[in-house]
Amino acid sequence: MPLLLVDLDNTLIDRSGAFRRFAREFAAACGGTAADAQWLVDADRDGLEQRERVAARAGAHFGLAADRQAGLLTELRAGVVRHIVLDNAVIGALHAARAAGWTPFVITNGTVHQQERKLRHCGLDREVAGWVISEGAGMRKPDPAIFRLAAARAGQPLDGAWMIGDSAEADIGGARSAGLPAVWLHRGQPWPLTAFRPRHTAGSFPAAVSIVLAASAARPAGR
Repeated sequence: MPLLLVDLDNTLIDRSGAFRRFAREFAAACGGTAADAQWLVDADRDGLEQRERVAARAGAHFGLAADRQAGLLTELRAGVVRHIVLDNAVIGALHAARAAGWTPFVITNGTVHQQERKLRHCGLDREVAGWVISEGAGMRKPDPAIFRLAAARAGQPLDGAWMIGDSAEADIGGARSAGLPAVWLHRGQPWPLTAFRPRHTAGSFPAAVSIVLAASAARPAGR
């Protein structure tokens, strides 16, 4: 059973959409405008900005009282989870992968508590064979060691595995370092790196799974 390694944020789930919905709700609750909601989205940097910094900046921007600011980090994290909506097409693609003999396994950067909340909130914990989270692993993508750890935890060989993810550096670069083929979810954006280019790209997770299944079916017997 070959291993299908998959990223979580903006691959299996629309983390960016969840944060935008939270930002609109949060800004409105603070008496802000649509421009303030967009400010928060920009400050988040698509989830790449340090959470503590986002919370501190948001507290200052919205002029929150000290007691509200103290719990803002928790509010930010819980708000994202609350607004995650799992696309049924993603579930369908995972089912198709499993039906074709693949073992879906999540490999994600982030904190254990937050990433596991996301997986369980939308039921993905029941759709994948397991997961490795960078905080718990003590290493982060693109370190190839975390890909080897994921394979070990899945009880599957890394040889023959594929990776699907949206991050050029962490997912596709990491897979390349680990010697794995990968599909980049472009999310409507141009490829940002110059050192190499992805061999496979897709506009959605189901499309990426289709690429993996087609490539596997086309592989000569014995290889």
